[in-house]
Amino acid sequence: MVISSQLFESYLQCPTKCWLRWRAEQPTGNAYAEWLAAQNETYSQVGLKRLVAAFPECDCSTAPPTPSNHKEAIWRLAVDVRWNTNDLESHLQAVERVPANGRGTLTRFIPYRFDSANRITKEHKLLLGFDAIVVSESLGRVVDLGKIVHGDNFATLIVKTAPLAREVRKRINEIAKLLTGDSPPDFVLNRHCGECEFQTRCRTHASEKDELTPARGGRDRSSRAARGSGGQIAARGQGGTSGFGLVRFARNEGAVSV
Repeated sequence: MVISSQLFESYLQCPTKCWLRWRAEQPTGNAYAEWLAAQNETYSQVGLKRLVAAFPECDCSTAPPTPSNHKEAIWRLAVDVRWNTNDLESHLQAVERVPANGRGTLTRFIPYRFDSANRITKEHKLLLGFDAIVVSESLGRVVDLGKIVHGDNFATLIVKTAPLAREVRKRINEIAKLLTGDSPPDFVLNRHCGECEFQTRCRTHASEKDELTPARGGRDRSSRAARGSGGQIAARGQGGTSGFGLVRFARNEGAVSV
């Protein structure tokens, strides 16, 4: 079993989403999810162009193969990197190689991530930690730093990835256990539902099985989840996400218009 960075990200968002993607289920559509994916793709392209412009063209490489060791990497910046180990795979947006500076120092490899969000969460850092493990195992070299370029001003956050490794490994083991099962995890409507491409599918399934039972206070879980998702989406539209577009969210209906 190979666990990809896409599956890892899906698991952080929702175990059910991870399970559905593993089984190549077709998304049921979500206007906000599509808008957010397009925005992040545009942001990443712009961010990469800015990063590449900071290096001489001769020092840049696009889609280099997985090296057998760190000495094979002669580029300073690699973009669109797809590397894999025995059981992990990641599509790295960029990896920077920092040559050793004098005796007693080692060449460093720094993975990059680009995200339009102005506020970086623990999940963003765990995704970078996953990338760091893939780079480390691919090159046979400790990778203890990563960078996240984010927000309206393309700010760069330097993240120490070594302290994240233990939790990342724990999540990887949880994913492996989940994906070897024959049935999906319990359906839970969480704060990610509002931006998930499987939202309609999960709501329909839960309703058919009468799993949306009223919670304490006379309000059912679906209503609480919709409000939770709405709060998150509204926050993104009001400054949580960079201004590549405008999102209006109808909190009372869980609908999105762009």
